[in-house]
Amino acid sequence: MEQVYMVMLIALALLAITDLVVGVSNDAVNFLNSAIGSKAVPLKTIMIVASAGIAFGALFSSGMMEIARSGIFVPSMFTFNEVMIIFMAVMISDILLLDVFNSIGLPTSTTVSIVFELLGAAVCLAIYKILVQSGDIAALGDYINSAKATQIIVSILLSVALSFTIGALIQYVSRLFFTFHFEKRVKYIGAIFGGLAITAITFFILIKGLKSVSFVSAEDYAWIKSHQLIIIGVSFVFWTGLAQLLMSVFKVNILKLIIIIGTFALAMAFAGNDLVNFIGVPIAAYQSYGFFVDSGMPADSYMMGELASNEIVAPFYFLLFAGIVMVITLWTSKKARSVVATGVDLSRQGDGAEKFSPNALSRFIVRMSVYAGIGINYFLPKSVQLKIDKQFEQPALRRKKKDAPAFDMVRASVNLMVASILISIGTSLKLPLSTTYVTFMVAMGTSFADRAWDRESAVYRVAGVFNVIGGWFLTAIVAFISAAVIAYLLSIGGIVSFVGLLIVAAVLLYRSARIHARKAKEEEEKRKLRTEDIITIHEIVNDSSHHISKVIGKTNKLYSEVVDNLGLQELKKLKKNKKTLRKLEDEVDELKGELFYFIKSLDESSIEASKFYILMLDNLQDMVQSIGYIVKNSYSHVNNNHKNLKFNQIRDLKSIDNDLQVLFDKIKYTFDKESFEDIDTILEEKQELFDRVSNLIQKQIDRIRTTETSPKNTKLYFGLLLETKDLITASMNLLELFRDFYQDYKEVKEKAFPVL
Repeated sequence: MEQVYMVMLIALALLAITDLVVGVSNDAVNFLNSAIGSKAVPLKTIMIVASAGIAFGALFSSGMMEIARSGIFVPSMFTFNEVMIIFMAVMISDILLLDVFNSIGLPTSTTVSIVFELLGAAVCLAIYKILVQSGDIAALGDYINSAKATQIIVSILLSVALSFTIGALIQYVSRLFFTFHFEKRVKYIGAIFGGLAITAITFFILIKGLKSVSFVSAEDYAWIKSHQLIIIGVSFVFWTGLAQLLMSVFKVNILKLIIIIGTFALAMAFAGNDLVNFIGVPIAAYQSYGFFVDSGMPADSYMMGELASNEIVAPFYFLLFAGIVMVITLWTSKKARSVVATGVDLSRQGDGAEKFSPNALSRFIVRMSVYAGIGINYFLPKSVQLKIDKQFEQPALRRKKKDAPAFDMVRASVNLMVASILISIGTSLKLPLSTTYVTFMVAMGTSFADRAWDRESAVYRVAGVFNVIGGWFLTAIVAFISAAVIAYLLSIGGIVSFVGLLIVAAVLLYRSARIHARKAKEEEEKRKLRTEDIITIHEIVNDSSHHISKVIGKTNKLYSEVVDNLGLQELKKLKKNKKTLRKLEDEVDELKGELFYFIKSLDESSIEASKFYILMLDNLQDMVQSIGYIVKNSYSHVNNNHKNLKFNQIRDLKSIDNDLQVLFDKIKYTFDKESFEDIDTILEEKQELFDRVSNLIQKQIDRIRTTETSPKNTKLYFGLLLETKDLITASMNLLELFRDFYQDYKEVKEKAFPVL
């Protein structure tokens, strides 16, 4: 029987490695967000500093907080077999849950997930035991540490509001002092600001980071806690003096130093304290197995009271291996970059394509904020308003710069400083704050105070914040339910459920990796098609041809599929066509949304290029609207169970489809290969195609007079033909527009570089 539990330990070890990978991918946003968003130092330097912080925190952490062993459930009420089931259920559900959030690029709390997974699995087995033994559900409180769970939930709710509010307040005051022209002001007040910030961060390292390190004794830590004010005072004087020395003598940018130290501190705290979220459960299982083997008792009768001992620590080599895995993951994980990108995107200072769609709640909050701003301005003197507004004026060069940071070093420093202070206070008060909650909400608060959420973007940013916060609470619900279900399956299914669940987890992780890789590829294509970096006419030609080829190709495929699915009454496939259409509409709409940045990126001599690009997008929009009508009305016709189109009608539509396929294939080939001289040849087919569509319209008129009996069919068929004609018109107009622009471009090029 012991062999079964040995296999479970091996499986838990493999799950721990996987959990480390997905956990680092999720929590990397906590310590990389500020440094990457501000571009204060090169990315390679940021990664090295973060890696050092992770390695330091992992190596010198005890890695074993009570939460994994006895913080949520009471070990003495469960047998060894039941504890192993709880741990296995927690690890399987944790990996799947975190991977889902990483795949969609949303940060979530590993603390919340592990807590509620432990709670869900323990509650499930406790209820199962109670029903089998006594049937008294009131005894559930003897199995669960409900006070601890309640404390965690309350602290999380408080941390969300406090982090946002305090972050916003301190950033607002900091901006009033520094303004966006901080390069000038930092010479005078940089030393004091640096002293405050670095003192907060080092205090955070002492109180939060050293709480669980193995080389600091309980007496030393108690001394540190009892002399906090002295440590703060001495640190402030020392760091302020050192900052002034570095700035005056060595010309060091104190803000960059703050960001580097802060990144190290948060990375160290993540590894030193959140490590339990990833390997705490497997280590607890390992220790449980040792107690079980020494006891010599059966697994179903040996109670795990020893698991609550405070003397249990993690072996050093476990921590060493965990640190290595985390550092490797930090450098290689693409999902970590997706999660970091979400945090940076929601807090960026400039405009751009928004990731989240607005909702009723975000619209209401923004509207109320606007009204509140109007009310405050009513009481503030006009001179005060103007003075405050002047402090928030951004340099013109920064607004125009293509590769400008998402936010500046002042905000990055405040992010790190405030997060450090809040986590330190929470630790001192023994509140189990989540680093994810605190760092994310501080970043949102500082971006709000910095007026990054203006009238153009506020509704999208607020919606994004609510999506992330909602995801956190969804994490708790899903973690509880999934762990409970898995624990129940393991308890009744035994080995079969154990093997089956591992296979399911492996398949889902593989599928998730494939889906994320595909999404990453799509995002890379979108990035390449972004227009804000276009400068030269040659790049406009290349970029435009890429857009045209892509839209033509997707339109061609969509038209052909709709005709086939309409003829066969394939409702599910037509519904899938609608989803494909929405993606195409979003792509064209995104291009139109970036039109402002495209025009600003061109010099004054490129007015014609701007007009060309606007008209090109207009023609692409016409094409998408035409194919949109065809897709939506075909789906609606079949969904409403109207009569199918007659054989002759489907045949005629298919003949037009074949003609369009030939036309669109030629167009796509022309733009893919940049054989723009062939455009005139393609345009010659215009009238012939129009005549074919007109002939089909006449044939349908004749059918109405003789055999046609369905008005719905007639409406759909005429609509399809007329929109097909509009689709051809938009395509030909696009070709003519591009031909004329390309000819003008060639003439200018030949004049500039005459052939000798």
